[in-house]
Amino acid sequence: MNANYPKAYKKGLQNFYGRDFVVNRDVLIPRPETEMAIDMVLNLVGKPYLPGVKPSKAVLDKNLIIADVGTGSGCIGITLKLELTKAKVIATDISKRALDVAKKNAEKFNAKIEFLQSNLLDEIDSQIDLVVANLPYVDKEWEWLDEAFLSYEPNIALYAENHGLKLIYELIDQTSSRKIKYLILEADPCQHQQIIDYAKKRGYIFGDVRGFILYLYLE
Repeated sequence: MNANYPKAYKKGLQNFYGRDFVVNRDVLIPRPETEMAIDMVLNLVGKPYLPGVKPSKAVLDKNLIIADVGTGSGCIGITLKLELTKAKVIATDISKRALDVAKKNAEKFNAKIEFLQSNLLDEIDSQIDLVVANLPYVDKEWEWLDEAFLSYEPNIALYAENHGLKLIYELIDQTSSRKIKYLILEADPCQHQQIIDYAKKRGYIFGDVRGFILYLYLE
């Protein structure tokens, strides 16, 4: 096996938010920067995400309905369900193989989640309070991109057209048309201002940013 082969795939596990998730080459390896999306949601419901850290005033009820769009291994949706036991979580992915991995993780952690094979929100009929999404956002034209480093992970989970923004823009269009008030997105910091500008035209206000994670909400 190549010495550069990711350790997570060798072990079949990757730690995320203190839990070891099953991973294989059908899903993206969970990254530490994505954990900030969990912190952001916990902050919005007024729950401390670190000992001694006082959360902001709650803007969301703990009984909220969350859509984890592009769930991959399920690490975001499952973690949110485990941290917010009263929440309902619906996790979608366009890849059936990715959903198979996510379902294994849900069983492993006994997380009661609804899984749907779907392009973004297409197959979700119910009302959603909050969308959290780590969609493909890598632009193959980035000068600093190390394609060899990413070569073992699924392209469908990494790359997007329109400078990496195609799917993010499509999701914003969907959430705006459905009047979904709260939206948390992961993207490279170099893309954040473009996303904020696009979302503003669809009624969203910039709420916060932490590393790679953007928080937007409807007026």
